[in-house]
Amino acid sequence: MNNFIKISHQKVLTIWLFMFFMLCSDISLSAKNMFQNPEMNQNFKEFTGIVIDSKTKETLAFATINVLDTNISTITNSDGEFLLKVPNAFVDNDMHISFLGYQSKIIPLSSLNGEDIHILLEESAMQLSEIKINAPKDAKSLVKAALDKKGEHNFTEETMLTAFYRETIKKRRRDASLSEAVVEIYRQPSTSSKGDKIKLIKARKSTDYSRLDTLAVKLQGGPYSAIYADIIKYPQFIFNEHTLEDYEFSFDKPTEINNRSVYVVKFKQRPEIMDPMHFGKLYIDAETFSLISAIYNLNVENKEKAAELFVKKKPNRVTVYPTEAAYRVDYRLKDNKWHYGYSNIQLTFKVNWKGRLFNSIYTLSSEMAVTDWSKVMNDDPSRRETLRPTVILSEEASGFSDPRFWGEYNIIEPEKSIESAIEKINKHLEKRQNNS
Repeated sequence: MNNFIKISHQKVLTIWLFMFFMLCSDISLSAKNMFQNPEMNQNFKEFTGIVIDSKTKETLAFATINVLDTNISTITNSDGEFLLKVPNAFVDNDMHISFLGYQSKIIPLSSLNGEDIHILLEESAMQLSEIKINAPKDAKSLVKAALDKKGEHNFTEETMLTAFYRETIKKRRRDASLSEAVVEIYRQPSTSSKGDKIKLIKARKSTDYSRLDTLAVKLQGGPYSAIYADIIKYPQFIFNEHTLEDYEFSFDKPTEINNRSVYVVKFKQRPEIMDPMHFGKLYIDAETFSLISAIYNLNVENKEKAAELFVKKKPNRVTVYPTEAAYRVDYRLKDNKWHYGYSNIQLTFKVNWKGRLFNSIYTLSSEMAVTDWSKVMNDDPSRRETLRPTVILSEEASGFSDPRFWGEYNIIEPEKSIESAIEKINKHLEKRQNNS
């Protein structure tokens, strides 16, 4: 029975609390326990490049890149850049590139030199009449049909996903903190009452608390925040059988992904609903009615109520409220089923101190990309090995190291601004070590 039946909007949304951010007093910067780069034989080949719109020449962020006939994949960063590590056994396979609203492309890896790869994708659009007309009678019925496809989005048995997770903090436009991790997600099938588990494999961080004034901003929930953005497996955070009635749904212009016709459904809360709810677009496969992507925001017009959903702890003389809460989740097609593949969360907060003339604006971002998966053979991690759902990643990691730190693990290529911030922070850490 649904545990979320007959509870208010406020309580439904409050469940997000443990997966987001809290404010607390300052934490001193430490350069101890720096990770050392392990010596290892390179048994893989790296492919680096950029994905671009063929007409506008604009870069395409969040494009999916995977190696066909394998579970290996990655995602482009906000600059459209990617880094894909392919084991030597698969360097003769093809690379598949897809992006929402564009025609997908397949390229033999053997035809690429491994560096400075430019991939041009062509935009794809169609009229609603061009796609199948066996859809439910209205947009709301289509959304219900997509949510009912829960079993088709999940594996039928427990599966271990390997994923790369990153969370960043910016003060206005300046990078202040970066934490990264490779994790294993023990994904439970939809028929199981067990919750998903996450095991930390590798982690590192760089933080310059001098840029955070006397306030430290933390992401509570860490990697769990990313998997809870999966609205198919965890619909209770946005849509359940009661809150679904408080949304308005309408069709938008259809599109295409992976050369498949896609319905686009817009949704927003009804005008008489005063509690903060979500608005955005759902991308639903026209043939299977499976949700393949969702891009949405939380309505933060009511500052006080929106703040209650995120801020767990703060000094009394500080007022904190969100100005933006944006989410994205993408699913990937594998064996004719759509599975969770990527999620992105971006929160922007305004911080006002009593007695100060100017306020501070912080942007906190987290993203996770599934880079591989395999079936679990009765080797669940112990409770001691898994992360708590209330974990704060930056407290589980220590120090930073060179890019080879990750070895053969696939990661999301960092943005240039983040690379620059890491370089400056590393110099700061080295200076502190030399002076100590």
